[in-house]
This record gives sequence, structure tokens and C-alpha cells, in this order.
Amino acid sequence: MPPRDITDVNVTTVGNRATEPNHTAFLPQNAGQLSDSGPVVPSSYLKDFLNDNPYFQAGFGLMALGVGLTAMRQGIVLGTTALRRRLLVTLEINNKDRAYEWFLAWMSNQTTLQAQNSRKFVPWTRSHQLSVETTVEQRKNGSSSALFKLVAGPGTHYVQYKGAWMQVKRERETRSMQLMSGTPWETVTLTTLSRDRKLFPELLSEARDLAMHGNEGKLVIHTAWGIEWRPFGQPRLKRPLQSVVLAPGVAENIEADIKSFLDRRQWYADRGIPYRRGYLLHGPPGSGKTSFIQALAGTLSYDICVLNLSERGLADDKLFHLLSNAPERSFVLIEDIDAAFNKRAQTSEDGYQSSVTFSGFLNALDGVASGEERIIFMTTNHVENLDPALIRPGRVDLSELIDDATPEQARHLFDRFYGGKDAPKNITEEISKLSIDLGALVGEEREKGRRISMAALQGCFIRNDAKVAVNSCHDLFVNKQS
Repeated sequence: MPPRDITDVNVTTVGNRATEPNHTAFLPQNAGQLSDSGPVVPSSYLKDFLNDNPYFQAGFGLMALGVGLTAMRQGIVLGTTALRRRLLVTLEINNKDRAYEWFLAWMSNQTTLQAQNSRKFVPWTRSHQLSVETTVEQRKNGSSSALFKLVAGPGTHYVQYKGAWMQVKRERETRSMQLMSGTPWETVTLTTLSRDRKLFPELLSEARDLAMHGNEGKLVIHTAWGIEWRPFGQPRLKRPLQSVVLAPGVAENIEADIKSFLDRRQWYADRGIPYRRGYLLHGPPGSGKTSFIQALAGTLSYDICVLNLSERGLADDKLFHLLSNAPERSFVLIEDIDAAFNKRAQTSEDGYQSSVTFSGFLNALDGVASGEERIIFMTTNHVENLDPALIRPGRVDLSELIDDATPEQARHLFDRFYGGKDAPKNITEEISKLSIDLGALVGEEREKGRRISMAALQGCFIRNDAKVAVNSCHDLFVNKQS
């Protein structure tokens, strides 16, 4: 039986009956020839099929276009990244670094200076991302004013420094917080041309000098914020050491001791002795303990870090960290040290109980957590209540009594208020006589066991003139055991 040509199979319809379909409608005419081993497909069959199939051509074209666009996109990204790495340089500053606040303050100040020096300058403060810093200044006459300073908020800004443009990108992480302080993570990223990378150290040095210049002649108070030290309030004017009137020789003794300590750094290092010093000032309230420490810090150009051992959330580990990372050139001040540990086992009304242990505090003072060049001042009203382990040498190297007013102190303070250059010449003799009378009064009352604090005397002098002040002091003496 002769072979049947497959092209003979066609789709025909007779009435409602369909005949056998033709599956080779789109095949070449010679595609169905058979041989002894089976059908023979010519080599041009696949090529002709692909060329004649419009669906395949459209799909292949779209696929080729997609692959081409993807490759071009990746090439552009890689090329841009490579070009950016070669032409641009970035500097990242996070908000745990001191340079973070310095730079933001510099940026705000730089805008003001450039706006003053150039009428064509377009400040970054026209940006839509701004933040505000509010400061309250107290004037000498008692009035106050609020100052608002605009700083760069989260977003992208542009500044010009020494002819080079820089992109400033400030970012704030809102999904996570710093574990100890509870503040969001923030970063400032500076971007400029690689050829201008040398400007980064110059800019940071200028920002640091600007911040330091703003604190010149002022005392900066730091407080613990989580495990960090942060400035508290605005820097205050330094108080002259002579304005704190202590008993003769007390202030001079403490000042000489601390200056000797600061001059012997190498001596401590050569002998392997920890370079730290502890001071204990004890005496009745209002005698001038804290005021003297503030005046001494101002005289030596030191800051003060106030540490409250009863602060909520403060534990031994955080105390270790704070004492180990106190700012350079600063005194660590711990006031009322006796009250802190007398109350450490007590629970407040809201259920809070201090977590700082006495042993943990001692270990922080002289253990491996203690930092280099650390100066600690502790104050107390009741030295007799302190544990001997706390005031032993090595933890307390110098202890001084800051007592109530003596006759010499009373006369000295009186002369500072009413005498000196400000006193009229016609009443100088009267002032001198009143000063002697006041000293005699204080001496007589002390013999009777009645004392008056320096704070009470100062308050009396502020409110009254010289004669009224001397007469009013009689009511300020209180009975105390000698």
C-alpha cells in the first residue's frame, strides 16, 4: 500500500460532522516526506518556522528588549557607583560623637556668616527640613529672653566651605532607639569631591574651636543621661574663687593639693600608681561646699559632672561606665554621699528602689573601671555616718571641714558686700566698725553654742544695707552642739 501523504488530511465540515483536522497547515509542503526510517524534516524547517511565526518573533523581541534594558540598567548603576567612588568622598558622624553637635552648631553659624558676607548667598535654611534649638538667657537685671536657632533637620542640605560644595544628609532612625539613653540614632553624612577631602579635618577643627570658644570663661555642668554625660542647661559664668569665703587656709590647702596632683602625671605613671584623686568636703548645710567646688572648677578651667547615686535606673554597671567615661578635664561631684547609701535600702512610694550597691560603688571608685586623670569630690553633712571603707586613703585622699561662719569669715564676707572700692569714702570708717562688730557678735555666739551659716549671712547682706544687716543677724543664729 503506497504511503499516504499527510497533507491529504484536511479539516472539512459536512453538515454538522467534522472531518479529520489538518495539523500541517503551517508546515512546508516537503516537511512530511517519509523514508524507510521515518519522516524526514529538512534542516530549513526550524528556521522557516521561526521566521514565519509572528507570535514567536514578538515574544523573542520583548524578551531581548527586557534583557537589554536590565543589562543597561545594571551597567549604569555599576558605572555610577564606580564613578562615585572615584570622584566623591563621604564622612559619617553619628550622634554619639561629640563632633555631631559641633557640626550642627557650626552649620547654623556658618549660614549666618555667609549671609552677612554675601548678598547673593542662598542659605540652606530655605530648605523644607529644619529643626529648632531654643535657649533661654537670663540677663543681669533679672529678665530673660528666648533665642531660637535653626539647625539642619532630617533631610538633604548643601553648604559651601572654602569654595567646595558639600552635601549634608541628616538621617534619623525612627524604628530603633539607643538602648541606654532612649534617643533615636542619628547620623550626618558629608559628601564632597575627592580632591576636597582634606577639608573635612579643617571643617571639624573649626567646628570644635567654635564650640570651645562659646564655652570660654564659662562653667559647663554635665549630668548622667543613661550611660552618657550630657551638658545640663547653658554654660554659666565662672565664679571667682575669692567669692567663696572659707575659714583661713582651707581653700588654699585644697587648691594647692589639686594643683600639685595635676602637675605630677608623669610621677604617677613612672610608679604605676592610678592617676586619680578623691576629696571629701564635710560640714553643715549652707557652709559653701558645693559653691567652693564650682569656683575651683572655674579657676582651673574644668567642667563638673554631677552624679546622683539615687537616680532611677542607675545600677552598678552603669556607674562603672559613667566613672570610666567622664569628660576630660572635669570633676565628678557626688553630693550628700551619706544620704545616698542610707536610703539605698528604702523604697519610694512608687515602688522604685535604688540599684547601686555600696560594694559596687567602692569597686567603681578604685577598681578596673576607674578612669585616668579622674578627680572626685564628695560632700556630706554627716561625716560620722560614712563607712570607714569609703573614706580610707586611696578613695578619699584629702578631707576638709567646711564649717559654719567664723568671726574672720563673717568680717571678710561683710567687707566684700559693703566695703572695698564701691564704698563711699565718707562711710568707710563706719563700714570698718560694723565689720568688727559683726565679727565680735559671731565669736560671742559661737562660744554659746549658737552658729550661723555663710549662706544665711549672704542672704542677709543681699536684702539689707550694712547697719540693718548687722542688727538683723541676731535672729539668724541657731543652737548647735560644738
